[in-house]
Amino acid sequence: MPSAVPPAPGSPESTEPETPPAPLLELRGGLPPVVDTESALAEVVEAIRAGTGPVAVDAERASGYRYSARAYLVQLRREGSGSALVDPIPFEDMAALNDAIGDAEWILHAATQDLPCLAEIGLQPASLFDTELAGRLLGYPRVGLATLVETIVGRRLRKEHSAVDWSTRPLPEPWLEYAALDVEPLIELRDALEAELEQTGKDEWARQEFEHLVTAIPKGPRKDPWRRTSGMHRARGRRALAAVRELWEARDAIAAQRDVTPGRIIPDSAIVEAANALPRDRSSLLGLRGFKGRGAQRYSSRWLEALETARDLPENELPPVAARYDGPPPPRAWADRDPVAAARLSSARSDLAVLARDLNLPVENLLTPDFVRRLMWEPPDAESHELPDTLAAGLRELGARPWQVELTVEILARAVETAPAKVAAGEEPLTPPPGEDD
Repeated sequence: MPSAVPPAPGSPESTEPETPPAPLLELRGGLPPVVDTESALAEVVEAIRAGTGPVAVDAERASGYRYSARAYLVQLRREGSGSALVDPIPFEDMAALNDAIGDAEWILHAATQDLPCLAEIGLQPASLFDTELAGRLLGYPRVGLATLVETIVGRRLRKEHSAVDWSTRPLPEPWLEYAALDVEPLIELRDALEAELEQTGKDEWARQEFEHLVTAIPKGPRKDPWRRTSGMHRARGRRALAAVRELWEARDAIAAQRDVTPGRIIPDSAIVEAANALPRDRSSLLGLRGFKGRGAQRYSSRWLEALETARDLPENELPPVAARYDGPPPPRAWADRDPVAAARLSSARSDLAVLARDLNLPVENLLTPDFVRRLMWEPPDAESHELPDTLAAGLRELGARPWQVELTVEILARAVETAPAKVAAGEEPLTPPPGEDD
């Protein structure tokens, strides 16, 4: 007879004790007041200036509610200073606070999310420590703040207010407590992660990654942002694509003027529906799926104007079906277009994945996948003995950090050198794994 499956821990049949949950993280100094006057800000500036060590920083935006990505609350904590909750809306900028922090290291979690909105109000770090990125480099399978705090600090974070409208005024006290708790454990978490980085020999990797976050040039506006309309693949033909573009741009202008997220005016699904139907009058438009809310009715004339513009465009001004892209084609097309390039990419990806597993970090942190695609599609023309150096120069130009170049350049060089022989021998290039052919 097969052996019985043991009962799950904590079930009525189980004799194993259920692991108690970690205790909740609590505010050590109580909930600080919201700083929204010049005098209160001056007090916070002096308190931060008098503190010691790094400064834990976080920001709350109103994603999903507002068009802008501005910060609606800034949280700070420093040893000797305590915690502060600053409402940035009443102030022209935070230059005085930035001066008070000076050269002190910032501690942030997922820094790329908050750095742009903090820079808008005059807060820019001289150096930083990103706890999420440190967790990735250390191979933690889940690197959300709550998970890392529970795993490393041994406390649970409340996360029930993560998706609220932070542009609300006044902010409810439970929201403020949630916000203050986000910076409460960052100093302790940072110290533990730094010690682990040093123990594993990854501290220099982290230093280079953090420096890159501080010095990286902000990305410009996305090209053809309307192509990210959800469900756009259902648009039938170039004329429908033109209608998607015109409707998206009309909605975006309204959203920017009203400072609301575009999806609250009309959803993406309504844009695609109208782009295919190309209605000519208000009743036909409002009869489509998705055109039922106040935004659909209030701006119906704008939607009809956008559709008319799309209908009247000459053929040579219609957008192409595929977006113009300055990089290589999708990897799924490589085997047909250039079998040797497909073999290069297959070999490089396979060996990079093995190395990433050995180093216990995600392969995308070992080397940005786009860098790999670009160099494997069109590697530098160089003699064999010069190839590693030319590939290294290419990686640096793309933005790879020195530690990444050092660890990966030989893998890329080997992929370039061996691909022609593999193709000649009839070895099939591997099909790109799902999600890697973008």
